[in-house]
Amino acid sequence: MSPETASAHITSKSLLIPTINAWKVYLEDQGNSIHTIKAFTADLRLLAVYLSPDYPLGNISTTDINGFLEWMQKSRGIPCSPKTLSRRITSIKAFFRWLHQYGVILIDPAEKVVQKTVLSPLAEVLSPVEVEAVIDAADLHRRKTRPDARPYTLLVLLLSTGIKKGECLGLVPNHIDLEAPSGPLLFVRYSSPQHRYKERKIALPSEWITAYQEYQSQYTLSDRLFPWSPRRLEYLLEDIGEEAGLTKHLSFDMCRWTCALTDWQEGVEREKIRQKLGISKVQWREISIKLERLASGSS
Repeated sequence: MSPETASAHITSKSLLIPTINAWKVYLEDQGNSIHTIKAFTADLRLLAVYLSPDYPLGNISTTDINGFLEWMQKSRGIPCSPKTLSRRITSIKAFFRWLHQYGVILIDPAEKVVQKTVLSPLAEVLSPVEVEAVIDAADLHRRKTRPDARPYTLLVLLLSTGIKKGECLGLVPNHIDLEAPSGPLLFVRYSSPQHRYKERKIALPSEWITAYQEYQSQYTLSDRLFPWSPRRLEYLLEDIGEEAGLTKHLSFDMCRWTCALTDWQEGVEREKIRQKLGISKVQWREISIKLERLASGSS
């Protein structure tokens, strides 16, 4: 459904609840996650509770929205954390921007509402020295009397591609294309249509290919590229970190952030980093701020 279709029967005289329902359909069609849609529409329904049920869209002003935000923080009687407040402002801005963009309202009342950005703590990442140490520790398993390429294959895949744990667990052997004309590729795919925007292809480093081929010869891979439980793979990463002498807790998330930061510091185009991570432009705003802080050494 196009934005125009979603808003076709909405006018400045329409009420909030039916309009929120139309916006929900639009958000679903745009491939937003279930969690995002649930949070955004809940935020707008709370605004509808604050305003009179028969308050037309065209009558909602910046003063009304600021009054709502003030009510949430001081008068509602239910705690509203800075992070929740920030998200609710984002929800409201997105909703009224959508209405204004497609001519439902002439003036966007949320445009001048001040966004209160709250960043969660910075992720812990590996330094270049630590990256080398964990790779060496994983590589040692390939040189043992009973060689095992699994630790190296998993670790270097994560550090090179920045994929999430869930994406890693969902990989199957045919998601690896070693014969691609442009070089070996990893395809990240999703079964649900609403996550199709996250699908992408990521170049694989040549040094990974030999280890992967060793891994293929050592394990029976049919339905999944890594046919073990999430916890077993987490233990595998933890073991690599301990063998490398890390004081940090090596994890999927640490590998993902380390990959993104490495690309950032190497001058990879910002848009390419966003696409490689498979995140939306809205998510990228916070992620890019964090990467900038990590790159500058900020705490």
